[in-house]
Amino acid sequence: MRLIVGIGNPGEKYEDTRHNVGFLVLDKIAKSEKCEFEFDKSFNSEITRCKIANKPSLLAKPHTFVNKSGDAVKKLKLKNKIKPEDIIVVQDDLDIDFGKFKMSFSRNSGGHKGVESIIQALKTNKFWRLRIGLANTKLKKARQERKPGRGKIDSVGEFVLSKFTPAEKEKLKLIVKQALQRFEGLPK
Repeated sequence: MRLIVGIGNPGEKYEDTRHNVGFLVLDKIAKSEKCEFEFDKSFNSEITRCKIANKPSLLAKPHTFVNKSGDAVKKLKLKNKIKPEDIIVVQDDLDIDFGKFKMSFSRNSGGHKGVESIIQALKTNKFWRLRIGLANTKLKKARQERKPGRGKIDSVGEFVLSKFTPAEKEKLKLIVKQALQRFEGLPK
């Protein structure tokens, strides 16, 4: 079985935000596969089971908030006896242009706190990551406006918690379709 985890934050406040692209991708995958998410208290996650690229898959949207994603992923991995190399984490990536994505395996977190949480919880980085690009002109401007001493809340933080535009949401549909094709090429 494969575990596909979308990184995001639970609650209406965070719906359709850039930091929740992992949740958005999983919602689109579940819809295309006609799967329904249900909340499972033991994993503190919304989960569903379906076949992706002819492989049984468990899709999960942890309700632990991005920075504590590892807590839920570890429980899901152990309970379902899933090997790290059968885990795919779907995440936002500020170093990839919007409209593009990359599949990577056995890489460091790249500064993503949710991925770092998963690496620490699993005690390995030997899992797949579908990195969805968010970089655009707004991000470049936000990075230029970052001021030292503003603490953890800065213009980049505001950017990742901003909502996708309707045009960007449309483009995400194509990204999800292309990403699903990538899943078919992963080792079985």
